Amino acid sequence: MRNRFAEVFYKISLKNKKIRLVVADISPAGKLNELSKKYPDSLINVGVAEASMISICAGLAMSGYRPFAYSISTFSLFRPFEMVRVDVGYQNLPVAIVGMGAGTTYSTLGGTHISQEDVSIVRSIPNFIVLIPCDPDELEDCLYYLCNKNNSPAYLRIGKAGEKNFINKKVKWELGKPRQIIKGKKICLLSSGPIIRLFFDILLKLKLKGVYPSIYSFHTLKPIFPNKIKSIFSKYDTIVTLEDMSEINGLASIIKEQAYNFKYKGSIKSFSLQDKFLKNYGSQDDLLKTHGITAKKILSCILSVST
Repeated sequence: MRNRFAEVFYKISLKNKKIRLVVADISPAGKLNELSKKYPDSLINVGVAEASMISICAGLAMSGYRPFAYSISTFSLFRPFEMVRVDVGYQNLPVAIVGMGAGTTYSTLGGTHISQEDVSIVRSIPNFIVLIPCDPDELEDCLYYLCNKNNSPAYLRIGKAGEKNFINKKVKWELGKPRQIIKGKKICLLSSGPIIRLFFDILLKLKLKGVYPSIYSFHTLKPIFPNKIKSIFSKYDTIVTLEDMSEINGLASIIKEQAYNFKYKGSIKSFSLQDKFLKNYGSQDDLLKTHGITAKKILSCILSVST
């Protein structure tokens, strides 16, 4: 996803001279390196100074630019949090903060690089929108929106490298509207971000058992449009949510809150990161397993509610 970000950002920058990228200790590679050489004013590297990165973006936004602050997720949000809240959120400036390698992506580097609580925190900051694309194609949709239409503070949460594409390009991306990827019946599988891959890992096994679920990318976690969620409640008997983020104030929390408001009578099952610092320094799948998230468990859960 970071490569697609670089490619799309470069392409947009060639046409939109108001776009700026401010990075913190990230060496520009690929198209970003090309951008820095061709248009040196378009990319600013502040080094290990994340607070400065956010404040510079705020200043650029006040000067009429559309700045992006880009770093590993824990460093783009946690370290400079006061500036994120006061310089950007409080002043309601169109700064897009990009959290790369979010969630459990950097599992081998431990708690300093794992951002399980980022969405929980940033959703509580007034004025912010929160976008979590599930694949490189959807990231491109989010970037075009942020560069051309957005006028609010934003947090764009992305993966790192090697993510496959899943979305159906025929279904148009729309802010706040869950995007249907697979059309099924009775069971709805809702996911935010690249962890959606686990749903596709088990899709064939579900079909062999005669289970044909719908799959949606829930790419916008703020703002929430309740009626768009209500339409999902009206179609499905069971909803399964999947997220690589804290169980607090994330996708499962949103769905359960709206289910209560709309008196949804179906079943909701959720797979989220536990509200614990679980110290597993293996692969991403190893850490997810410690949190109780595996393709096998998700498959078992879906089959148990489909019989």
